[in-house]
Amino acid sequence: MINKIRSVEAVIAPPPPHMVGDGFRVHNFFPGSRLIDKKRMSPFFLLDYNSKIEFAPKDEPRGVGVHPHRGFETVTIAYHGKVAHHDSAGNSGIIGEGDVQWMTAASGLLHKEYHEKEFSRKGGLFQMVQLWVNLPAKYKMSAPKYQEITHDSMGVYSLPGNNGVIEVIAGEYNGVKGPASTFTPLHVYNARLKKAAKTVFDFPADYNTGLLVVEGNVIVNGETASADHFVLFKNDGNQINIEATEDAVLLVLSGEPINEPIAQYGPFLMNTWDELEQAIQDVNAGKFGVLED
Repeated sequence: MINKIRSVEAVIAPPPPHMVGDGFRVHNFFPGSRLIDKKRMSPFFLLDYNSKIEFAPKDEPRGVGVHPHRGFETVTIAYHGKVAHHDSAGNSGIIGEGDVQWMTAASGLLHKEYHEKEFSRKGGLFQMVQLWVNLPAKYKMSAPKYQEITHDSMGVYSLPGNNGVIEVIAGEYNGVKGPASTFTPLHVYNARLKKAAKTVFDFPADYNTGLLVVEGNVIVNGETASADHFVLFKNDGNQINIEATEDAVLLVLSGEPINEPIAQYGPFLMNTWDELEQAIQDVNAGKFGVLED
């Protein structure tokens, strides 16, 4: 295959933040952006980015109370701070710096997430990403599950010359595979690059691809992108060249699109409006289980 450089479609500044509950101050890069509609980054439906913020100490942890999900997966990636979560399928856990919580809501469950008690009591620096990963119609009503992906369980590719590492959460990079089990082909990496490091990513041209600059400043296929910006790529090539002009952390996303209708209402992501109405009825009928707030 002849390598073709993939064009940068846009470098998107962080949209104005809003609060999710009282614990997450997020910039919604998609699907709310005028440049990124609900299918443009499929299979990734949503990216909420909690850029760095200092939370003051608080005895009662901040967070988001009990809420339902159906039809997709939530992926929470921790950069600073700690989050505790619980769901009505009986799963619970705590993720801290470098860890990932990969929750498959699928047929439906109730969920809540809060700052971990000790972190809340002390306060401190907080930085997180939450992704919504869509599921194909045939898997939307499969059983919920949870994958606890600790930092030390990730696949790690060390760049030559001690120039950093690519942490593979899902998919693979240069033969190094990530631990996440996915329903469709996708890649999720944290690239931790030293100043002056250079690296290359190679994805099929039809895979929707973007990256979030979590830290630092990089040159991406000739375009400069700084911290808290999202780089959206066109589907016109396979190769992405990165050069870090200072120490940098990048969240890299690429996946095969799910070419199906999308119907979304609040925390439900289905294919039809009838399915959304059914989800609401099922929640009201108690079919998503019970979870104390």
